Amino acid sequence: MSGALVVLSSGTAAANNVDLVVDYTCTGGVAKNGPVNLRTTLSIPTTLTVGQPLGVDWSIAYMDGTKFGSPDFFAPKGKVTVTGDVELSGGWYGVLKPTGALEQSGPLRPDTPLELPKGISDAAHTTRATKVKVTPKTLVVDFTPPAGEVMVNDDDPRVQYETGDWQDLNDQDAHHGNHHHDIHRATQKDSRAALEFTGTGIEYVAQRDYRAGRVRFYVDGKETTPAYVDASKEDDGTPTNFANKGGLTLWSLRGLPYGKHRVQVVNDEQDKWAQLDAFRVITDELASPPSQYRATCTLISDPVSVDVTISNTSTPTGSSSPTSTSTATSTPTRSSSPSASSSSSASSSSSASSSSSAAGTTPKPTVTVTATVTPTRATPTTPQVTLVPDGGADTGVGPEQTPGFVLVGAGSAMIFGGVLGGVALRRSRASHAGGRE
Repeated sequence: MSGALVVLSSGTAAANNVDLVVDYTCTGGVAKNGPVNLRTTLSIPTTLTVGQPLGVDWSIAYMDGTKFGSPDFFAPKGKVTVTGDVELSGGWYGVLKPTGALEQSGPLRPDTPLELPKGISDAAHTTRATKVKVTPKTLVVDFTPPAGEVMVNDDDPRVQYETGDWQDLNDQDAHHGNHHHDIHRATQKDSRAALEFTGTGIEYVAQRDYRAGRVRFYVDGKETTPAYVDASKEDDGTPTNFANKGGLTLWSLRGLPYGKHRVQVVNDEQDKWAQLDAFRVITDELASPPSQYRATCTLISDPVSVDVTISNTSTPTGSSSPTSTSTATSTPTRSSSPSASSSSSASSSSSASSSSSAAGTTPKPTVTVTATVTPTRATPTTPQVTLVPDGGADTGVGPEQTPGFVLVGAGSAMIFGGVLGGVALRRSRASHAGGRE
C-alpha cells in the first residue's frame, strides 16, 4: 500500500512548495548489467501570480547499490545527461523537459560506476490566471563518449594474436620510441592480430625498419582503403635506412560510424617482419548521445500529481492579519477493479480584508491555496490559448486557430540520484515570496 504525506506551511500562499518523492527503475543502455533504481524529489510551487515562472526542480540520486556503468574504455570527460518528462494539463497542456548533465572526472573502463548530475530543472512562463496539474512521467539517462584518443598497447588483453608466430618482445631500448617499450613481431605470412574497439577511427602504430615488410588491414571483415602499408619504405615509397624507429603511425582509418568495430593486421610477406606496437582508438565529437547508451526509467511508485494555482494578484499586505488553516489526509485504497485509485489531498486558505470609510475603497482580494496529490494519471483538458516561453518551441495553436493553451518549458540544467519505494509528498515554505523568477 502506498500513499502521500502532505505538510503545509502557514503564511503567504505564494511561498508554498510541494516536494514529491518518486522512485524509478531504469533498464537498457548504461544499465546493461541489470535494472538501476533511482530516488528522485521534485519541488513544485503550488501557487503563483501571473508572470512568475512555473519552475520544476528535480533532484536525482542512486537509491541502492545498483549504478549505471561505463559501456567501454573512454578518456576523461564522458558525459552523463538526465532528462525528465513532466506533463502539464488542466488550464494548460504541454510538457516540461528538465535536463542536467555531468562530465565524468577521470578515464573510464567497462562498468566503471557513472556519476549522476545531482539535479535537473526546467521552467515555463505564466501569462494568465488558471489551474495547472503537474505530473512527473519518465526519465532517460544518456551517456556521450568524449572526443579523443585511447592507446591500446600490443600486450593489452583486448589484442588477440589469432594465427602465426607472434613474439612478445619486452624491455626494448627506450631510444626505439616504442609505446611502453615493447612490441610484438611475426615473420610467417598470414600471421594475424586483431582488436575489437569502440569509436569512429583506428590507427596502427609500429616501427619503420628496413627488415620489415608489408602488412594488410581488414575492418569489420572487409579490406580497407588504404589496404596495406610497407614498413620498410618511407612515405614517398623509397626504401628506408632506419632500424627500429618505433612509435610511428603507419596506417589510419577515420570516419567510421560510432560503435563497435574489429580491425585485423595480417603479415603479407614471408620472412619479413610484421610488427605491432599499439593501436590508437579515435572518437570524434558526437552531435548527440549514441542511442545504444540510453537507459529508460519508469515509475515504480504510484503516479502522483500536484495542482498549481496561478492567480492575478498576490496575497495582500496591510494592517489586518491573515489567517491560515492546514489539513492533510491520506486515504490509499487497493481494488481489483480497474477504476481503483489512491488519493490524498491538502488544502490551505488564507484571507485578509480591510475596510475604510473613505469613498471608493474596495475590499482586498482573497487568495485560496490548494495542493492536491492525485495518484492517478491526469487527463489533459481541451487547450484554450497558445503559450510559448522565451527560448521554447511553439507547440500549440494561437487564439485565431482551434482554441488551445499549450505550456512549453524553456529549460535549464541541474543534477541526479536513487532508491525503491513509495511516494512521499511534503510541502515547505520557500525562502521568500518572490518565487523562482
